[in-house]
Amino acid sequence: MTSKEIIGRNLKYYRYKSGLSQEAFYSKHNLSPKYLACVERGEINISVDFLDKLSRNLNVSIDDLLTTDETRIINLKRIDSKKKINN
Repeated sequence: MTSKEIIGRNLKYYRYKSGLSQEAFYSKHNLSPKYLACVERGEINISVDFLDKLSRNLNVSIDDLLTTDETRIINLKRIDSKKKINN
């Protein structure tokens, strides 16, 4: 897994954990939904300043966004599966 993918998965995990949809989270923090969707998918590199902004908006450390945690990945897959079933 690349660092972009790790950051993207962690961003998505903590956003889900905050209980906000992409649109709600991004509008609340005045961020571009299209850009952040690309970040969540691990498609683009982001600056350290932007990583810091995201971590502050999510109330987590930068380390939390950079760390690979298999439990988080498993929980995120469960959340994604439940969303697909409910839609």
